[in-house]
Amino acid sequence: MSGRFQRITPFLWFDSQAEEAANYYVSIFPNSRVLSLTRYTKESATASGQPEGAVMTASFELDGCPVTALNGGPLFQFSVAISLVVHCQDQAEIDHYWEKLSAGGDPNAQACGWLKDKYGLSWQIVPADIETLVRSPGAVAALMQMKKIDIAAMKAAA
Repeated sequence: MSGRFQRITPFLWFDSQAEEAANYYVSIFPNSRVLSLTRYTKESATASGQPEGAVMTASFELDGCPVTALNGGPLFQFSVAISLVVHCQDQAEIDHYWEKLSAGGDPNAQACGWLKDKYGLSWQIVPADIETLVRSPGAVAALMQMKKIDIAAMKAAA
């Protein structure tokens, strides 16, 4: 085995948008690419209820992190109990990822740096030093009033 062994990989269940979502996500993050697509065979289509030849899985990298997406049908939906965290170096990165990932998402599911994208997947768009910032009660109080995080406002409140 060459390269770094990745022990844990996020595996995301979509109804039928795995390929679309993979292409969307890789368009947002640097160092990202779709690696492969697998398709439902006659046998797997029969077992799953998916159409033969449809995309079954999309394997991709987001900023070097491997992710797999499955078209598994409508049986399961995403929950806010699981989210992907994007650590940002500055406000410009927070603004960029927030704008891209929240586009078409649920504006009612935005709070404290969390958002739901157009596929229902939850993301946390946070400053790289969020753990240090939230040590201050003032910064936490400011954060609780925010949707998209404003680093300067959190630091001013700290």
